[in-house]
Amino acid sequence: MSQIATPATGVEKSRKALNRAVIRFAGDSGDGMQLTGEQFTTESAWAGNDLATLPNFPAEIRAPAGTLFGVSSFQLQFGSQRVYTPGDRLDCLVAMNPAALKVHLRDLKTGGLLIVNTQAFDKRNLDRSPSPRWPSATACTRST
Repeated sequence: MSQIATPATGVEKSRKALNRAVIRFAGDSGDGMQLTGEQFTTESAWAGNDLATLPNFPAEIRAPAGTLFGVSSFQLQFGSQRVYTPGDRLDCLVAMNPAALKVHLRDLKTGGLLIVNTQAFDKRNLDRSPSPRWPSATACTRST
């Protein structure tokens, strides 16, 4: 069963116009991060943007799901102005699990957009990528 976050009412979020943006999709190898990045790249190109991409595959042949060694990512910089590199600091990070968040969070700019798959933050995945900043794994488990 999926959960949909509802926007807070009465809260105005500031919008910022960018000439270019850097986004990274990150998750387990096999989660479709490369496919997602390629599709986003295609749509961005069709919209008339200039872009540069950087696919990143894990060094492990097939690391266990949810581990730091198995994180795969796809980064692209796109914009209305000339783009020469895939970018350094992220304007947006899409993390599909705790391992992807832990590996890539340090690259997100202050004030950047963070999108996470909250359903992946269960006891099993939190135990596979421990961090002193995670909430206790028991607090993140859901009763069915």
